[in-house]
Amino acid sequence: MRLVLASLALAAAGSALAAAPKAAAPARPLVPSYDAAAVTARCDAGLSKARDAAKAMAARRGGAGFTAEWNRLQILIEDTVNPIYLVGSVHPDKAVRDAADPCLQKFTAFSTELFQDERLFARAKAVKPVSAAEKKLKKDLLEAFEDTGVALPADKRARAKAIFDRLEQLRQDYDRSVREDPTKVTLAPSEVDGMPEAWVKAQKKDDKGNFVVGLDYPAYVPFMANAKSGAARERYYRAKLNEGGAANLERLDEIFRLRQELAGLYGLPDFASYVLRRRMVATPKTVNDFLATVKRSVEDLEKKEVEELRLEKAKDLGTPPATTVIARWDVPYYQEKVRRTRFAVDQEALRKYFPTDKSVAFALAISETLYGVKFREVKVEAWHPDVRYYDVLDGKTGAFVSGFYLDLFPREGKYGHAAAFPVRGVSTLARRTPLSVLVTNFDRNGLDHNELETLLHEFGHVLHGVLSKTAFVSHAGTSTSQDFVEAPSQMFEEWARREGALALFAKVCPECPRLSRQQVASLEAARRYGQGIRYARQWIYAAFDMSLSQKPQSSLEAWKRLESATPLGFVEGTMFPASFSHIASSYAAGYYGYMWSEVLALDMLSAFGANLLDPKVGARYRDTILTQGGQREPADMFRAFMGREPSSEAFFAEITGRR
Repeated sequence: MRLVLASLALAAAGSALAAAPKAAAPARPLVPSYDAAAVTARCDAGLSKARDAAKAMAARRGGAGFTAEWNRLQILIEDTVNPIYLVGSVHPDKAVRDAADPCLQKFTAFSTELFQDERLFARAKAVKPVSAAEKKLKKDLLEAFEDTGVALPADKRARAKAIFDRLEQLRQDYDRSVREDPTKVTLAPSEVDGMPEAWVKAQKKDDKGNFVVGLDYPAYVPFMANAKSGAARERYYRAKLNEGGAANLERLDEIFRLRQELAGLYGLPDFASYVLRRRMVATPKTVNDFLATVKRSVEDLEKKEVEELRLEKAKDLGTPPATTVIARWDVPYYQEKVRRTRFAVDQEALRKYFPTDKSVAFALAISETLYGVKFREVKVEAWHPDVRYYDVLDGKTGAFVSGFYLDLFPREGKYGHAAAFPVRGVSTLARRTPLSVLVTNFDRNGLDHNELETLLHEFGHVLHGVLSKTAFVSHAGTSTSQDFVEAPSQMFEEWARREGALALFAKVCPECPRLSRQQVASLEAARRYGQGIRYARQWIYAAFDMSLSQKPQSSLEAWKRLESATPLGFVEGTMFPASFSHIASSYAAGYYGYMWSEVLALDMLSAFGANLLDPKVGARYRDTILTQGGQREPADMFRAFMGREPSSEAFFAEITGRR
């Protein structure tokens, strides 16, 4: 909450704001059109208005009216920053993307100034809340002011501001190096043996007839799972693991040194302590203990699975098992072979079951069934012809609720992963409706089952945003604790796994082949295969993050030390930390949150029982979780929905393959 950009960097964290409390909400707020000049002009105009508004707020005294004033200021900021942050990540024109970064830097500096203003801090302290939402906002604001250094001595306050400004510049440079990495891998025709025809047709060729592929996931992931050539997989793996380049290692190391210095300004032992004191977990010890339990739970299973894959490779190549070595670039390939032979599951073959457009319709149908809304696609101008827009309407009255965009397919210079961007947050006090953008990089021809889960995961974030009904924009949608924010999205993945939910696919796509009960069971069995490797990998990501967040050090050496201790070891010549964008931004000291949220997600899932399409449970979930955003504490929301304290039983059953 401290920084405008801190929530944005979640790619699924809240935003929004309003103009005047009495103004009627526009029927359909949209992302503005931009060229590079418009980005700069709108940025500067918005910043000027925000400064004037903040100056006027600081000139007043007392807490009366402060929260409403703050809400309007935040709306003004978000309406400027959030669309620019979005286009900086997805716009096809590099000039537009490049123009976005200076704007974000300006607003980061302004945000720090805002939260270091003693006059505004005094007014926030003087607020006498008249509602639970206002009480929560006061608490959040005071913490944000304190975390920005408002109570520090002048010299430390100035240093804190310099650190925040520098961290934003480093984040931008780091992300840009990943997003715009020009690396291409050349593959001879013989090296694409095993690849699906659709993949082969989609790739570019050079004048010698060789395939030239980039580091985008729609090219990389299928290749690693299907290409027969181990040498080609190794070459592609090494290129991917060096994405971002050596300069990003230097940036990441500086980022964590600065974060450690920041914590020291507050008399705290490390950056993890600085961050986690505001989270559900409260302390690094809680996280470290949780991660230690995860590691103990999966390490034997990981070893067993790696050994199975090694034997599978020996069998495949006809080499002596005793001398056969399994490498990291072998894992996806041999896991896929096992899934095909043991479970009769071929991910590439599943694309005909899940056409991309129909997969979107499936996600919408689930949401309509559970949450009492309707979706209507509307033709609007967007930043690229592929982008679609949908109104969200009340299922009973047809009244406008919110809207969202879908930007589904890869292109040069676009954000390379999957994320939900909260462009506009809700504020009931300001009569303001929300707007979100779902960004993915899917195959146009269809999704495999993993991608279907990804679609539902990210759409879970979108739903959290567009169904939110918070009083203040600072609490909108995914602006909740980072160790809870992934719970709704992770829970929604389950709708891609259950027979009853998947039956909806037949309704949205009668012409599509239908999965049999046995196929659904096989998909689930195949998904559970490899849980040891999967969660051991999640553990190492989180442990690496916590290691850097507690003791700044060479990121590459820390990664090498951790990965070398795993059954598959460290691959010399690779530099994964150069592209681990999560911890360069808002997930620092927070990557554990994916697994911590999954504990809550799997526990909440039990409320649906055998019927994941129960509209009564869906309505209760919408009211107690989705609408609340960050205006209630996560523990309170969980208890309101479940009627009890959380249990980790389902999570540990999941990660050990017993669920």
